[in-house]
Amino acid sequence: MLIGVGLGPGDPELLTLKAVEALKNSYKVYVPGRMAAELVAPYAEAEILDFPMLTDYDVLNAVWKKNADKLAEESKNNLVVFGLIGDPNFFSTFTHLKRVMNKFYPDVEMATIPGISSITSFAAQTGAEVDSSFEVSDGSQSKYKIRLKATKPHEIMESFEKEGFNKFTFAERLFSPNQVIIEGKENIPEKGNYFSIIFAEKEE
Repeated sequence: MLIGVGLGPGDPELLTLKAVEALKNSYKVYVPGRMAAELVAPYAEAEILDFPMLTDYDVLNAVWKKNADKLAEESKNNLVVFGLIGDPNFFSTFTHLKRVMNKFYPDVEMATIPGISSITSFAAQTGAEVDSSFEVSDGSQSKYKIRLKATKPHEIMESFEKEGFNKFTFAERLFSPNQVIIEGKENIPEKGNYFSIIFAEKEE
């Protein structure tokens, strides 16, 4: 199994208990850089994989495939961790790696452990108070949308469809004993609660 583990913004005291447990129990730990290796060091010895910051996609794809080959071989029968700064599902190296793994090694089970992201780190350190809708962008085209407090999922999805979104995931009470995750508009209930979320994607 391959687990992408968020190591937080850089403060070793901001690793989650779940992240530390995964590091301690891993067969092997890989990271994309020295900063991540230093955060991992108290719990496991990490190997740094090369992920160059390039725009040449032929070179990048070759690097992704090479790293995926290595991780796939070791994670088929062992718990392998890929640790990275921030959160593994937001603008991260693991997101790209996961796509390559799904394409070439769909038999390898994968999961993620969330970490404190740059978004919440920024709010904490600057005193920013975000209590209404906000936009996060890296300058690329917007392909995703998240709606919190999705008490009326069908109304929300119909509204999103007018904006070009066509793939939906419904989640409720995440990481609790009553967690619910439902894929596909046709399967999503008409009612949610305060802890409900709609995740919308523009899928070609």
